Amino acid sequence: MVEIYHGANGVPGYRMMRDLLTPHGFLYCTATIYKYMLELGLRSIVRRKKPRGKSGHAHKIFPNLLNQNFYVDQPNKIWCTDFTYLYLADGTTRYKCTIIDLYDRSVLASLNGSQITASLAIETLKIAMKRHRPRRGVILHSDQGSQFTSKEFNEFCSNAWIQQSMSRAGSPYDNAPMERYYNTLKNEHTNLFLFKTKEDLDVSVSDFAYGWYNHVRPHTYNGGLPPSAARVA
Repeated sequence: MVEIYHGANGVPGYRMMRDLLTPHGFLYCTATIYKYMLELGLRSIVRRKKPRGKSGHAHKIFPNLLNQNFYVDQPNKIWCTDFTYLYLADGTTRYKCTIIDLYDRSVLASLNGSQITASLAIETLKIAMKRHRPRRGVILHSDQGSQFTSKEFNEFCSNAWIQQSMSRAGSPYDNAPMERYYNTLKNEHTNLFLFKTKEDLDVSVSDFAYGWYNHVRPHTYNGGLPPSAARVA
């Protein structure tokens, strides 16, 4: 079976292919990789940008503590989170909440649900906290979606000693790493398959996040290393 690898964050697919081959002892320059990709008919998929907006009553809006500074010098210091929409073959919507660590862009927790709620965001956060046990004061950055500005979510974060940080209204660039992860998930995985059941979708995107994305897929931010390798480098 021939896999098709896609460019990310403006990086051509042949550079990603080079990073995938290097750990296995295949040392080729990008020009050679590009030549072979042309011969094999492999190409990158150009991502379509789609603006998103959320509405709802905000219990509390928090200041932007990041201001688009996405460099972090240690794990479990700054996390990012967001929701996105995934679809079954019959058009049914599944809502995904994900949390990533800005240190290495690894997926810390990812959970799907039938509704986009503060409860789903809290359950995802509980998973991340249980697995990674951050110290008091970890920053959690999100947009101003009603799930994150709700009293329920605000109180949970406060009780867990989590500092909330929020993007400016209507500014997806303020949470760019989170947006990039969802672009990668959709363009390299969910957009390429049809999922008949929610169980099939949930298992597949979980395998993508915790298996392929965290442990195999090279990331330009990590110098071509997958998040798991960058975390121990």
